[in-house]
Amino acid sequence: MKVLMANKFFFPKGGAEVVMFQERDYLLRSGEQVIDFSMQDERNRESPYESHFVSNKDYRDGRKLSKLRSALSLVHSREAVSKIAALIDKMRPDVMHCHNVYHQITPSIISIAKSRGIPVVLTLHDFKPVCPSYLRLRAGHPCSLCLDGDFRQVLMNRCAGGIAASALLYAEAAVQRWLGSYENVDRFLAPSQFMRDAALHRFRPEQVVLLYNGVDTAEFDASAQDDGYVLYLGRLSREKGVETLLRAHEAAESWDLVIAGTGPLERSLQMRYRNARFVGQLSGQALKATIGGASAIVVPSEWYENCPMSVLEAMAYGKPVVASRIGGIPELVVDGETGVLFEPGDADELRMLVSRLMSDASLRARMGAAGRIRAEKQFSIEKHNANLIEAYRSLVDV
Repeated sequence: MKVLMANKFFFPKGGAEVVMFQERDYLLRSGEQVIDFSMQDERNRESPYESHFVSNKDYRDGRKLSKLRSALSLVHSREAVSKIAALIDKMRPDVMHCHNVYHQITPSIISIAKSRGIPVVLTLHDFKPVCPSYLRLRAGHPCSLCLDGDFRQVLMNRCAGGIAASALLYAEAAVQRWLGSYENVDRFLAPSQFMRDAALHRFRPEQVVLLYNGVDTAEFDASAQDDGYVLYLGRLSREKGVETLLRAHEAAESWDLVIAGTGPLERSLQMRYRNARFVGQLSGQALKATIGGASAIVVPSEWYENCPMSVLEAMAYGKPVVASRIGGIPELVVDGETGVLFEPGDADELRMLVSRLMSDASLRARMGAAGRIRAEKQFSIEKHNANLIEAYRSLVDV
């Protein structure tokens, strides 16, 4: 089988890329042919198809978007359409699997594949097809106004911050609906039931298949080590709820907290919460050692998380997870068995739950062991890959 895999980043930037490279590596090991389509970047992994990648674009710089051509290319990339057409005509894939293609590549490539009779699969790593700003946040709080297709809400509520950026997101959503880009997707892969339910506001039930992210537990040593600290891993931004965790820690004064990550709130949080230990972005052996020594992992998100790899990896390490009861997280963490859940933003409840967990080492060990077993049985990479192939074969006669 020939699988054309499209993702705007071709290096491990975030959770979407972790999943994409897991799937790509599995397909290659299984003898399938993978055709890469992405964006040029000096951080990219090697690919025999890199000459077909689109030129690098960084839309984080608002000054670039002030130019009309740059703004329009975010909505519809003529370069991506031209290059994907040439790549499809040359390689004749059996299926195209899109991951994170928004903005730099744009969903316009979907119609090109369909026009050539190529079925399209798209993994819903975020809410972009039902929320123009993709986060489902309005003024920093969870929002559902656009789920039923009234994309004017992103403009009326200025969900991108300013009127110009919000207007651009509205235009993007309107153009893609007019082109029928998402309607042309044959199969959406939803990594959580919560995501599937959101997608069903717009798409047919048979279009949207539940496929949880997988974790390769063989890569993670379940650690019996417990060095007595609570660990947060992730971006230091408002929607991640890290400040709620820091407030809980300040009030508790009975357990140590390590914050691993960077983000827009980093400097402010370091100045205001001096009792926590900020260690910055970790990778490699330093990351493994820090997770291995943790007593518990906290995921205090205050937005609709999908299927966070941080939770699955914490379970694979044999660590109990303390997490918000929001989005797809409750589908991963079994409250009272593999960890504990709390109401998003409730620092008092979080403080109480973490303090109780940190006072009972045997409870932490039992929950961590149960989480490891759950990761092996319910969220294994083998199970994920088998279901991925089944989704492909339901569309492809090979």
